[in-house]
Amino acid sequence: MEVSQVNKRVQIAIEQARGRAQTRRHAAASADKAYALFLETVATPVTRQVANALKVAGIAFTLGTPGGGLRLAADRGRDDFIEFVLDASGDVPQAAGRVSVTRGSRTIDQVVPIKPGTAIEDLADEDVLDFLVRALEPWLER
Repeated sequence: MEVSQVNKRVQIAIEQARGRAQTRRHAAASADKAYALFLETVATPVTRQVANALKVAGIAFTLGTPGGGLRLAADRGRDDFIEFVLDASGDVPQAAGRVSVTRGSRTIDQVVPIKPGTAIEDLADEDVLDFLVRALEPWLER
């Protein structure tokens, strides 16, 4: 194989990689803005209402905003919580929930999309409520 062909292919690969990296950075910046707006206008009000409904039902949860995030923590277990996160592990960043449930000596920790395949800016109150009701099931069955 000729050196010129190798050099040309390597240069093309470098340009493509840099282009993809720039696209990812722009998508991440856009997702950060959309996620902050989602937390403020959608997730926080709905989660606050769910926390109040749980208190009325005798299930104690505390709503917190650690580091600009949003966490619904069970008062009984320090490692039991539902936390909203921005999941940037895939090709398209998405709003997700980190659910941590302690059962005896083991802790089950998972990250679940709020509504799979839905853009952050398209998430609605109903989507957050559906997610929270599903995520709260381990505490509701006790």
